[in-house]
Amino acid sequence: MSTIDLIVLGILRKNSLSAYDIQKLVEYQNISRWVKISTPSIYKKVLQLEEKGLIRSHIVKEGKMPEKAVYSLTDAGKQEFERLMLMLSDKPINIFLDFNAVIINLDSLPPDKRHFCLDNIGHQVTIMRAHLEETIYLKESMSNLSKTAVAVLQQQYILAQTMEAWIEELREQESINEKELPQSS
Repeated sequence: MSTIDLIVLGILRKNSLSAYDIQKLVEYQNISRWVKISTPSIYKKVLQLEEKGLIRSHIVKEGKMPEKAVYSLTDAGKQEFERLMLMLSDKPINIFLDFNAVIINLDSLPPDKRHFCLDNIGHQVTIMRAHLEETIYLKESMSNLSKTAVAVLQQQYILAQTMEAWIEELREQESINEKELPQSS
């Protein structure tokens, strides 16, 4: 079982929803920005969870809209949700940042290209922080958004601020290293 299982089971623990509604909620809450989850994976996961007996579906027709399957947790699904909560909360925390592949290889580039890469990463971190700042501002005023969803946004914002400071330190260290290198003639 994975984090996507926990996301889907957690969403269904609160409300019975269609796979489409689950996917829209994941988008609305920006979950895919901090947990690797895609639209196709949500639909696939819903079918898998139903096969395992963790969720069940019933067909709903509203007005002139086509029929849709609405999913809810079974008792086994509720137990699995709690098991996953306890298991995943006790696992070592890993933070995977794709740009670390660039950082690891910086010393293989000439100084001007190293600066360019660091500037690109810094720019992307700043964009992320600004987006999070705006999202937090907008979502804090919404009464229907859970406090835990806002807490995750605040966590991401603090990480973005820390990464901005870190990238600045890395730029400064890079400049110091260049000055210390003997100049070739």
